[in-house]
Amino acid sequence: MSEEMKKHDAPANEEFERQDLSAKGVVIFLVVIAVIGVASYFLMTGMYGYLDRYEQAHQPPQNPLVKSLETNTRRALIGDERKFPEPRLEMDERGELGSVRSQEEQTLHSYGWVDAKAGTVRIPIERAMELTVQRGLPVRPALNARGKKE
Repeated sequence: MSEEMKKHDAPANEEFERQDLSAKGVVIFLVVIAVIGVASYFLMTGMYGYLDRYEQAHQPPQNPLVKSLETNTRRALIGDERKFPEPRLEMDERGELGSVRSQEEQTLHSYGWVDAKAGTVRIPIERAMELTVQRGLPVRPALNARGKKE
């Protein structure tokens, strides 16, 4: 098969690149990219360190009526999420959704008071469907052409 490729002659009007890219050029390019990446890492680390020190040095004096915080406020501690007002971000989406669904299922399948003073109760969904089948749905009276009850 390789002999067939050697025998194959390209047409005179087609041209192609006769020289490959040298390995030396590729290695130099990769080294330059690596040096730029390392230099930019140290440059950014130094810049952010300088800006943090500048910000801490130029903080206005704290009001004496406000209690001072000794901790680093950039890191959230366990239980800090409860200090924020509602609505909060979900911490455990599946767990919270599961508890909501189980509460809804319990409401659908149990008896209970909706409004005890008014005497309104909640019945299980299966029983409500049985009562609907037995009693039927409410129907509006038919109207004649003039819009009056017949």
